[in-house]
Amino acid sequence: MSRLTRVLTAGLVLIATAGMTWAQPATVERPNILWITSEDNGPQLGCYGDTYADTPNIDALAARGQIYVNAWSNAPVCAPARTTIITGMYPTSLGGQHMRSAVRLPPGVLLYPQYFQQLGYFTCNNSKEDYNVIKPKGAWDISSAKAHWRKRAPGQPFFAVFNFTTTHESQIRKRPHKPVHAASQVKVPPYHPDLPEVRQDWAQYYDKLSEMDSEVGELLSQLKQDGLEDNTIILYYGDHGCGLPRGKRWLYQSGLLVPMIVVIPPRYAHLAGDGYQIGGRSQRLVSFVDLAPTMLSLVGVRPPEHMQGSAFLGKHAQPSRQYIYGFRDRMDERIDMSRSVRDERFAYIRNFFPQRPQGTYLNYMFQTPTTQKWKAEFDAGRLNPAQAFFWQPKPIEELYDLQADPYQINNLANNPEHAETLKRMQGALRDWMVSVCDSGLLPEGELHARAGDGAIYTMTHDGQKFPAAALFEAADLATRGGDDNWQRLLEKRAHPDAGVRFWAANGLLYRAVMDNDRPAAVNAARGMQIDPSPYVRCLVNETLARYGTPADRLPAIRGLMESAHADRQNLFVALLALNSLDWAKPTEAEIGPDLKGLATSDNRQDERYQSYLPRLVERLDSIIHP
Repeated sequence: MSRLTRVLTAGLVLIATAGMTWAQPATVERPNILWITSEDNGPQLGCYGDTYADTPNIDALAARGQIYVNAWSNAPVCAPARTTIITGMYPTSLGGQHMRSAVRLPPGVLLYPQYFQQLGYFTCNNSKEDYNVIKPKGAWDISSAKAHWRKRAPGQPFFAVFNFTTTHESQIRKRPHKPVHAASQVKVPPYHPDLPEVRQDWAQYYDKLSEMDSEVGELLSQLKQDGLEDNTIILYYGDHGCGLPRGKRWLYQSGLLVPMIVVIPPRYAHLAGDGYQIGGRSQRLVSFVDLAPTMLSLVGVRPPEHMQGSAFLGKHAQPSRQYIYGFRDRMDERIDMSRSVRDERFAYIRNFFPQRPQGTYLNYMFQTPTTQKWKAEFDAGRLNPAQAFFWQPKPIEELYDLQADPYQINNLANNPEHAETLKRMQGALRDWMVSVCDSGLLPEGELHARAGDGAIYTMTHDGQKFPAAALFEAADLATRGGDDNWQRLLEKRAHPDAGVRFWAANGLLYRAVMDNDRPAAVNAARGMQIDPSPYVRCLVNETLARYGTPADRLPAIRGLMESAHADRQNLFVALLALNSLDWAKPTEAEIGPDLKGLATSDNRQDERYQSYLPRLVERLDSIIHP
């Protein structure tokens, strides 16, 4: 028996937990599993055909295994992406899609390392967690910067995760930096302006990729030194797209497409199933929600039914799926909601807050030189349409042919030739959102209020508390044009569900912003000023403050300021109110002395939420005192 594996004996080992039941034979040799992750990088690697990249260690790893060329991270930012991985579930179903958040797991649901602990594995994580779910005690045997497979018991199989932060967004903009890749050789994507600052950031990103590749090489050397190469399944992936703006945080391929490489040693080739080939390049659509089910399948275990992903390797591999999905919700202090779906050729994005530009000011993003210079060029009117797109209100819908337009510049949503494709993708997205009970259909604070002391997942799967189909209809209707849709939207203002009324208010705001019969939208908003929901009132007051009469503006500003006190309402109401105040651009005379007295923390909420209100207050103060 190898020192590197653990033999489970004692007849049949029966494990039954969280809906997952399986029987194991008397002697089972378990492969070790090593996950290597890198932060904020897409497939800009040599093995993916990028000739500017210098990544020999990852390239060599890919030669020993199989590349997945259509792997999505589901979320284009770390915390919700990692939540998808650790649960095998869509965070939109759990309520954990917002960046950052802390929600309860549903009863009986464990994190994937706990299932491997049940199988006798030593589980270690080095070292980032950043989950949006409240982690159960003992989820990892060790989770720290000192975690390593070398700390396991003799003969015990391991599941080890090593996360490299070298490529993180913060490192791309770190100065001073000694350049390696020549900025003059950068291929600037067409959505970015070709400026020295942009070239430097892109070149530095590639420098960091090379540094990360060296770290991967060192880790793989340790594995070989320990005699573990032949006993260990290796998975390498990036946690989402590049940390430059329009990559990380956005639902384009630049934000969702990631490198993913699987290496299964020959002695365990029988575990892989039909979907694996050494040196292969799989075209299969896979995403992070599939990772936990796939790992369980590779060790012969049927994934628990609550996992929403599909195993793409192993004994319990499922047929290739037609669609994979992405989501974008609150990004730090900025409230937004978009969803995406792609098939083998097309990608579709539905923006539910199209009035909010993609380039809405975000404190962390604006620390990057590319962001600052890009915005300055927009303000100066020096960008072409593809580059200016980022700073303008979003389209309601976006449809792209990924084969003809890999940078996703040419929106085909209004192209009659693609009407059938658009309709099909609309239906696929709607069906997915309703089937997983997408919690983004309610304001974040409303989710917590309706869930009470329970899990949001439990609440959203209660049709009385969360009428998913009705909420989707209202959210979709909010930004649709036409007289018939306008009348239906007006009727939603009196709906008994506050979530439906929230989308009605958002529809009025959208029409006012886009000047689609603005006087009628403003007049309809006046009728919602006394709505019992503070989330509805925030959007209504923003509409009146920005587009109403002078008589409307001051009461609306004061109403938003009242909602901005976290101690009088809650953190989530204050977050929405401050977002709306930012767009209303109040003066010091209108806002009075209240800004300095705002409560910017809410001790009823987890510490993960607490940095966002101070950022918005700082931003608002910069508007009032430029």
